[in-house]
Amino acid sequence: MAEIPDAQHDTVTRDEVLPAEHLPGVKRTRWAWIVGTFFGAGFLKPGPGTYGSVAAVIVWFVVARHVPFHWLPLITLAMAAAATAIGIPAATRVARESGRKDPQIVVIDEVAGQWLTLVFCLPSMPFALLGLLCFRVFDILKPPPVRRLERLPEGTGIVVDDLAAGVYGLIVQTLLQQGFIIYHLIQSAPKH
Repeated sequence: MAEIPDAQHDTVTRDEVLPAEHLPGVKRTRWAWIVGTFFGAGFLKPGPGTYGSVAAVIVWFVVARHVPFHWLPLITLAMAAAATAIGIPAATRVARESGRKDPQIVVIDEVAGQWLTLVFCLPSMPFALLGLLCFRVFDILKPPPVRRLERLPEGTGIVVDDLAAGVYGLIVQTLLQQGFIIYHLIQSAPKH
């Protein structure tokens, strides 16, 4: 075990510490950086949060094509819950080790929020892209109480605000999707 000073220069014990390849001079806990950056998506520029969301949509779409349709909402919710459960401690460690309160490279929060937005999404690329757009809008605008949730401590604040944006995205994506379906049903109904 290695000793690493965190952002407040306290001593924190880590299981495995490696130098950060993209951040010279920064030590990192391997599992936390892999999870926190969602397998490196957080290192992409510009807009690492958007890359994290796109990666989440791609993973969701692959899963959606391989599971029974009636199980997709539950599986998507489980994916969001898992990303949250492992994402909060990962985000905490990356934030401490990078010395930043909410490092842009941490995108596991976008992954969790994006998957939450996709819970009721139909498994088609146009609806998945609609979900991506809905989530990104709310993640960027941060309507109340989303911005206030950022004040929660460490990884909790990093992840939970994106979950709130994900709830907003879920509501809007679901309403737009259902509106589209109803519109097309009305248009295709036989005319008398």
